[in-house]
Amino acid sequence: MRGMTNMPFSVRLQDLSAPELAAMVPERPVILLPLGSHEDHGPHQPMGDFILSDILAERIARRASEQGTACFAAPGLPFGVADYFGSSPGGLALAPETFRRVLTDLLDGLLRHGLNRIVILNAHGGNVPVIHEVTLALRKRDGVVVPSFYLWKIARQLMERRVQGAARFGHGAEPLLSLNMALRPDCVRPGAAPVEGGALLGLKVKDFGALDFEGVGVEAPVEFDAVPKAAVEVAWTAGSAELGAAVADDLVETAARFVAHAAAHMG
Repeated sequence: MRGMTNMPFSVRLQDLSAPELAAMVPERPVILLPLGSHEDHGPHQPMGDFILSDILAERIARRASEQGTACFAAPGLPFGVADYFGSSPGGLALAPETFRRVLTDLLDGLLRHGLNRIVILNAHGGNVPVIHEVTLALRKRDGVVVPSFYLWKIARQLMERRVQGAARFGHGAEPLLSLNMALRPDCVRPGAAPVEGGALLGLKVKDFGALDFEGVGVEAPVEFDAVPKAAVEVAWTAGSAELGAAVADDLVETAARFVAHAAAHMG
């Protein structure tokens, strides 16, 4: 790796000894912090999308390091902010305040040792507002900018460059379906999920946390078990390991370029 003679054999922090990482601190490596979730993605996909974020984090760190930016992937946080998935057995999540405290502690643990080039790899929509709060507070306190690279949002944008049809995108559908087919094929179950949704107050559930009233959305306390899953049916017939592998490669290359760009502009 160019200019990084001290680079250890692994880009995963959990594989390194403390002295090995200490030797790299003067190189000012970028630390990737993967954040995921353990929630319902339908009967055809595994609950733990944090595994995907871990796989991608290692690939991104390796690619960035190969291209000349020292980069390591921290262990991923498997639990995200609780939002719409408490109705599912096995859905494990954190209250927003708990997540806020955990994320703050993790970032402070890196900053204490001068590891202030940090990029969050977020893999859960419910984390977004809390990540913003924590990183904004950090910027105000220390002047440190920690960007968040939202994996699934960016994966969707990259996939849309390759395929047509917005109907295939959604929770339990693309882009995670094809990514799982490519990166965790043994965990994808055959058969599409049911498409029917639930009802509340005599109205059909329109989407996450919303009812359909005369064609407009009204917010209501409904969870994933009542949300229509039409996107899953569409995605199941069109998703593929080949598509997932191509998008994963695009995602890794894009993220690695961002890591290099961020490192060049971080103090």
